[in-house]
Amino acid sequence: MEAKPFQFFRSRAENLPVVRIPLLGLELTVRLPPDIAGGRFTIIETKNAPGFGPPLHRHRETEVFRVMEGRYLYEVNGQRFEAAEGDLVSVPGGAAHAFLNIAENPARQLVIMEPGMDAEKFFVHLGNVLAPGNPGLDALNVFGEAWGVEFLGPPLSRGK
Repeated sequence: MEAKPFQFFRSRAENLPVVRIPLLGLELTVRLPPDIAGGRFTIIETKNAPGFGPPLHRHRETEVFRVMEGRYLYEVNGQRFEAAEGDLVSVPGGAAHAFLNIAENPARQLVIMEPGMDAEKFFVHLGNVLAPGNPGLDALNVFGEAWGVEFLGPPLSRGK
């Protein structure tokens, strides 16, 4: 199968929509959508409030996280470690993972997802699932099934 062409695109932060999910303390902007990258990858920028991060989960996409500001606690396949500004963390597709902003201020990451996915649509719909409150793992997994995302547990906390 022939690869789709990569298109020219200029990503200006002031022109891009921000997806906000208060229950996850998340603000997210898609910096390079998958259709521009020929479906090969997606680039997103995230801002996480102190003490927040996603539930433990896994999906087929590989993710590469570049910490741009702050400090995070990561868990990848049961291994916990910290990452700070300038650090890069790669998470293979299928790995169980989560992270938590352990800084006192909002922390930011640039995330590359390979292959590309419609991250804006995913996170808008996830926000709708989470809007009424904590829906529990069963409801998250009903949502995640269509996206190939399996939610495995709650978000990380500083203790085990």
